[in-house]
Amino acid sequence: MANHGEIAPLPLLLLLSSLLVLPQADAFYLPGVAPRDFQKDDELQVKVNKLSSTKTQLPYDYYFLDYCKPLKIMNSAENLGEVLRGDRIENSIYTFQMRTDEGCKVACRTKLTPEAAKNFKEKIDDEYRVNMILDNLPVAVPRQRRDGSQVATYEHGFRVGYKINDDKYYINNHLSFKVMYHKDLDSEDSRIVGFEVIPSSVKHEFSEWDDKNPKVLTCYPSTKITPTSNAPQEVVAEKYVVFSYDVTFQPSEIKWASRWDTYLLMNDDQIHWFSIINSLMIVLFLSGMVAMIMMRTLYRDISNYNQLETQDEAQEETGWKLVHGDVFRSPTNYGLLCVYVGTGVQFFGMTLVTMIFALLGFLSPSNRGGLMTAMVLLWVFMGLFAGYSSSHLYKMFKGTEWKKITLQTAFMFPGVVFAIFFVLNAIIWGEKSSGAVPFGTMFALVFLWFGISVPLVFVGSYIGFKKPAMEDPVKTNKIPRQIPEQAWYMQPGFSILIGGILPFGAVFIELFFILTSIWLNQFYYIFGFLFMVFIILIVTCAEITIVLCYFQLCSEDYHWWWRAYLTAGSSAIYLFAYAVFYFFTKLEITKLVSGILYFGYMLIASYSFFVLTGTIGFYASLWFVRKIYSSVKID
Repeated sequence: MANHGEIAPLPLLLLLSSLLVLPQADAFYLPGVAPRDFQKDDELQVKVNKLSSTKTQLPYDYYFLDYCKPLKIMNSAENLGEVLRGDRIENSIYTFQMRTDEGCKVACRTKLTPEAAKNFKEKIDDEYRVNMILDNLPVAVPRQRRDGSQVATYEHGFRVGYKINDDKYYINNHLSFKVMYHKDLDSEDSRIVGFEVIPSSVKHEFSEWDDKNPKVLTCYPSTKITPTSNAPQEVVAEKYVVFSYDVTFQPSEIKWASRWDTYLLMNDDQIHWFSIINSLMIVLFLSGMVAMIMMRTLYRDISNYNQLETQDEAQEETGWKLVHGDVFRSPTNYGLLCVYVGTGVQFFGMTLVTMIFALLGFLSPSNRGGLMTAMVLLWVFMGLFAGYSSSHLYKMFKGTEWKKITLQTAFMFPGVVFAIFFVLNAIIWGEKSSGAVPFGTMFALVFLWFGISVPLVFVGSYIGFKKPAMEDPVKTNKIPRQIPEQAWYMQPGFSILIGGILPFGAVFIELFFILTSIWLNQFYYIFGFLFMVFIILIVTCAEITIVLCYFQLCSEDYHWWWRAYLTAGSSAIYLFAYAVFYFFTKLEITKLVSGILYFGYMLIASYSFFVLTGTIGFYASLWFVRKIYSSVKID
């Protein structure tokens, strides 16, 4: 199972990834929570999380369906990330005694109203699964691997029910829990290391019902129910459904620090390894080739230019030296370029720090909502660097309205994302899904934006604008040089689109696993791989942009500023195209609302990817252009 999860030399990277991927049972990671010790007969409280479906992508509260309710429903403390993901953790009627097996136990009886029966049928049709938690471990249903291996793999949660012949709906009303524990050899303390369930549908029979002491003829405390021992419980309006459960405790050799490892096993882990290594080798080979060509060509160019002895020879020369008087001319809409560069720096800082925390294990799946919370808070605090970068670049272009640029940096990208998010949230709210962000949380997000991020952007802008501007290595002519007619392959549209292919090629394999973890309700935990891919992405964006910028300058086209940003940023087009391909080939979404949610969120992701990669490409080209023009003698 792979969530929201819901991202150097080759030998070093492989070693790093092998340490960080942690598929082995004896690996250790920082789980984000302290272990709990239980004595025999201590009470264990099962908590209910949400109803989730990969067909609709709309989570619902557990008690949206007419399940057994405790006397008082209490919400567990939620962090920002859990709320944004639609996680609602509440108490339930399922309670166990530590290391004490229980046979069939009646939980409650409920009469299905027409509305309740309709809800159950709809959720069975959409293949909803029930998610529960015990001691911070999600409940899992054991299943056989597709390759026939004996190694156990798990599915998240259990199905609400099943359907036969398109008209008969059956509810999984009996749960057989298995709790695995690791016992301390020196004491009576035990720690929970596994939580499994096998659901079944059982039509319980009873003669008289007593709420204080419920008894049914098909369920005895001394026996266990098997799926084939009784007729299944059909979903019928105005009929009673009796919910029951049993629990067994099983000792295990798994240690607490490694208890998540079995949950994180993937069926296609070998494919992931070979695909990543293959991608890494190809990109490193391309990088080496590009670097070698660029170094040899540039070295020859600079030597030739510096050895020209007469003016006639200089006039006969063609290439990038001839545009030295225009190459640092301010581009059109340079204010907007500064805004996008500043936003990209903010996004880059957030991504880098988040990955470092994830590598260290602080954002592991057991720390629920930790990844989302970290990303939001880091984005807010990185506003300082956004303001600094945009205003400092703006001053290099000799701009004067730095406050206007600061406002655009603080509001443009977050405003677009928030507007899309607000519309999507309204759609989710209309579906009565628990995934809708409450008004209080929405207000908190706005406060983080206006109360912390915006002031930090202004502070950063003030500092950046006060610093001396970067000096150009060559002087800019007063009259712009005429650009000669360009070959078809050097036209902006074509070269920009070509430039985005390689950065996308560096990440598309990992993108598959990220999309799978987000949209197929799996855990994403392989941050070692993700960090490698991120490094490859940075190198690839920088190199492809530098190469195409060099070709552009050799063609005597000095309008490189925007093209450098768009060349790497165009990889976002391929990312969105891949998201469309993934939607039609891997997902089973049939509802219009779910499709709108998918493409809305992928639009936000693609926009963010554009800002990130574009900024990397821009700064790489800026460094390259300044380097080569400071290396030649200009008369």
